[in-house]
Amino acid sequence: MTNPMTNDRVTKYIFVTGGVVSSLGKGLTSASIGWILERNGLTVSMQKLDPYINVDPGTMSPFQHGEVYVTDDGTEADLDLGHYERFTHARVNKDSNYTTGKIYKSVIQKERRGDYLGKTVQVIPHITDEIKMAIRAGAAPTPGAPPPDVAITEIGGTVGDIESLPFLEAIRQFSLEQGPNDCMFIHLTLLPYLRASGELKTKPTQQSVGKLREIGIQPHVLICRTEIAMEPDMAKKISLFCNVRPEAVIEERDVAHSIYEVPLMLIEAGLDQRILNHLQLVPKKAVVTTDWQRMLQIIKNPEHTVEIAVSGKYIELHDAYKSIYESLSHAGISNACRVKIRKVSAEQVANEGPDRLLGGVDGILVPGGFGERGFEGKIASIRYARKHEIPFFGICYGMQAAVVEYARSELGITDATTTEYDPNAANPLISLMEEQKRTNEKGGTMRLGAFDCVIKEGTRSHRAYGATTISERHRHRFELNNSYRRQLEAAGLVMAGVNPKLDLVEIVEIPDHPWFVGVQYHPEFKTRPLQAQPLFRDFVQAAVEYASKRGK
Repeated sequence: MTNPMTNDRVTKYIFVTGGVVSSLGKGLTSASIGWILERNGLTVSMQKLDPYINVDPGTMSPFQHGEVYVTDDGTEADLDLGHYERFTHARVNKDSNYTTGKIYKSVIQKERRGDYLGKTVQVIPHITDEIKMAIRAGAAPTPGAPPPDVAITEIGGTVGDIESLPFLEAIRQFSLEQGPNDCMFIHLTLLPYLRASGELKTKPTQQSVGKLREIGIQPHVLICRTEIAMEPDMAKKISLFCNVRPEAVIEERDVAHSIYEVPLMLIEAGLDQRILNHLQLVPKKAVVTTDWQRMLQIIKNPEHTVEIAVSGKYIELHDAYKSIYESLSHAGISNACRVKIRKVSAEQVANEGPDRLLGGVDGILVPGGFGERGFEGKIASIRYARKHEIPFFGICYGMQAAVVEYARSELGITDATTTEYDPNAANPLISLMEEQKRTNEKGGTMRLGAFDCVIKEGTRSHRAYGATTISERHRHRFELNNSYRRQLEAAGLVMAGVNPKLDLVEIVEIPDHPWFVGVQYHPEFKTRPLQAQPLFRDFVQAAVEYASKRGK
């Protein structure tokens, strides 16, 4: 890690912490703050500091941490970076997500090089200094661009956890060094609702803020997550015990329809003015939210409803496919359509067959994954979509499974498979990339980040993108085996997109099917609520047309 040259006198800093319980929605709230500031004409950077010891989430099970989000530069990052990109125009990269492991790894490497000149290396100042450097790196502009007006850093974990203490100490020091109106602390907390007594309780919030104040951090704003509306005097009570102005105690109630209601809720509560006043910032334009309000009206009053089955390996945890679900939602908005998700276990499809589990859906999506478990269920789901002419979208491992299924059904290669779980396969339709065969480590060694793809004209993919060259993000080790390309094409499978540098297949299509597209990359990482990812948009449009033909 290097200490980037940036104009700290220009950039203001907001630190978002969380208390009482985990999974309060700090990432969503941080992204909403970024959205609000951008609507005021300001530029923002977004960053997540995670207290776990893994260097990055790349080797974690989705059941442990949800999906692994991938940036253009190939960083495997926390899923909150997905919220950041979906809500704001902030540039996210390797400096947008730091973990305890990444921080300690850098410090230990410096110690081994002798950078500390024989000093005893300690949490304070060495670890905290490294964290402060990471914060500045996250706010560094792209070459030639001005620094952001505001750098927003979310601190992962819960105040009171031992592993987050170095990060909290670092931002306390950072605030002291920057000055009182250059840093702002926003604390997200929970007001539990006790149904038996019909009360919201403030004591956990008081104790959470007390923990912060013991460390030396006084929040400037409290955002209170709650199921029901706060009583009028509750803000005054919280203000009194937490040493926060009553107008800076802001309610963030559970939304009725969509997470995209949150920014408007926070504006209505006056959060934007609190931030602008404290940081002494002047808005550069009037706030206009009509486009966002129109979007919310579509969400609340759609013209159509379709049901999409997601046949995957990790469907028990919603966050495992977070970006896919959001992409389907955005595609629904583009089509004035409500997309209902039917979560289907690929293993269950393998064991029970697809008829009951997939019957009646308007589209089938098979997402990415790793390993043998669920692979045959994915193939059965794809065969069901192909035979019943149901719109199908395969992503990464889902595309690979589609190729294997096609080879088995149309080429008669009944033992077609992937070397991912059968290294000695006689017919490896999917095989390890050559450079991957020389790789022994697991973390950060896949084909990661943005790669170009040249699309064949006249294909569905070409119509969707409206371009012949695109760039999409990847995260995988295995590829379609080029030895089988001619056979597959002769049998009718179109290689609709190819990487021009590596000559690797990126997109496959079946032209005589209503809509059948498989992609090697992860298009779900490049979607916005007001600008749906093109393939997701057209997939949902095909589902709407399919439902209409069925008289739904």
